[in-house]
Amino acid sequence: MLQTTARDIAALTGGDLVGGASGDELVTGIAQIDSREVSTGDLFAAFRGERVDGHEFLDAAHRAGAALSLVTEDRGVPAVRVADVREALSQLAHAQLDRAREENPQLVVLAVTGSAGKTGTKDLLGAILRASGPVVAPVGSLNNELGLPLTVLRLDAETRYLVLEMGARGIGHIAQLTAIARPDISLVLNVGSAHLGEFGGVEATARAKGELVEALAPTGRAVLNAEDRLVAAMAERSEAPVVTWGFTTGDVRGGDLSLDDQARVSFSLEVPAGLTTLSGASVPAGDFPVRTDLLGEHQASNVLAALTAALVAGVDPSAAAAALEGATLASGQRMQALHAGGALIIDDAYNANPDSMRQALKTLAHLGRSHRTIAVLGEMLELGPDTVRLHDEIGRLAVRLNIGQLYVVGDGAAAIHHGASLEGSFGGESEYLDTVEDAIDLLQRTVRPGDAVLLKSSRDAGLRRIAGPLVEQLELRGDSEEPDLTGADR
Repeated sequence: MLQTTARDIAALTGGDLVGGASGDELVTGIAQIDSREVSTGDLFAAFRGERVDGHEFLDAAHRAGAALSLVTEDRGVPAVRVADVREALSQLAHAQLDRAREENPQLVVLAVTGSAGKTGTKDLLGAILRASGPVVAPVGSLNNELGLPLTVLRLDAETRYLVLEMGARGIGHIAQLTAIARPDISLVLNVGSAHLGEFGGVEATARAKGELVEALAPTGRAVLNAEDRLVAAMAERSEAPVVTWGFTTGDVRGGDLSLDDQARVSFSLEVPAGLTTLSGASVPAGDFPVRTDLLGEHQASNVLAALTAALVAGVDPSAAAAALEGATLASGQRMQALHAGGALIIDDAYNANPDSMRQALKTLAHLGRSHRTIAVLGEMLELGPDTVRLHDEIGRLAVRLNIGQLYVVGDGAAAIHHGASLEGSFGGESEYLDTVEDAIDLLQRTVRPGDAVLLKSSRDAGLRRIAGPLVEQLELRGDSEEPDLTGADR
């Protein structure tokens, strides 16, 4: 945070000083909602959630060095008492961003949304922008009305770029977030099948995602996927100039896309003459080679999106491309490649929808040229009345892609196994497992050197718990112990 006194925080949030606060307490750190993460000078927000009340940890936060707390009731520690802690954080974030822009006119705020890939793209964008200046970007999916203010409140006087991820579960959600932090550059990736059960259809999803474009001032810039018709149509909703990107059409193009035998992405960044930055400077035109360690053709789209937004923000194309060499996704469990015991584990078990599931399976199929392939799939949540059909289609696709072994975990994903069986899976190529623990046990016994294993599900399906114990077992075993191949495809 920019240095702020308790008195100023009270004025900005409409709160009052309690717990012996004098008003002179100086917050020099960031805002925290977890007392275990508090450091000297931080602001502790005593957020009351469904299971935990932050007020119970006020003493711990202040022992850890919190300069001040935000509370809804006086518990005897220096604090600002407000009616609603979450709303107070939003008010404070909005005010801090306004102040940061006044004190640093070079600050650029970039916001990313989309049905799939927004967290990974946000990570890539942060990695690219760091080649040009200090960046604040969230780790993980801090993309809602609580996570976004916490990200904004990490700003300091040196910040050159603020990267925000904005999610939505309905119409109006992104508009609420942009009211807190209005972007200078809005990047929209795609409109797909994520959260169909909540939106009610892709047209409604497009209306919601397009709120990010509507928030732009005429001096801003919309960066849109030219290959997604619903995203491309958002240009009509923007008062700001539009820059598009794509591999077959768009202002900024990706050419010569290829995957190596490990499914790592490379392509040529094709920058046209006449492209300008947010400040009006010319972007150097030409073709720039892009090489990454990211897995899967779908990552190429995310990389090109991040590169285009970074060019508009003022990063030189050569520097932007160079920043991606060796770059990883900071948020983890998003096509994260883990090597252990001679096997490749692809941990993508944080989120899933039909689009991202198909993309992950295609990446695994590409690896089938040099690996035995194993797909461990769990439930895709929030798909509404089409959930059975969409899971069934994934099972059929796994068979058509010739995935070597399919393990389907949990009752909510059973239709994947059913679809695979109807598509022609035989001889145990598709197997249903009741629990995550069953999957861990089976994989620990049967995965062998040379295997490529995909773990893919929505977060709450639980497959995110598999990678740790599986990697640990493979590292302990190494290549010295033969796996138990009972029931495994030889």
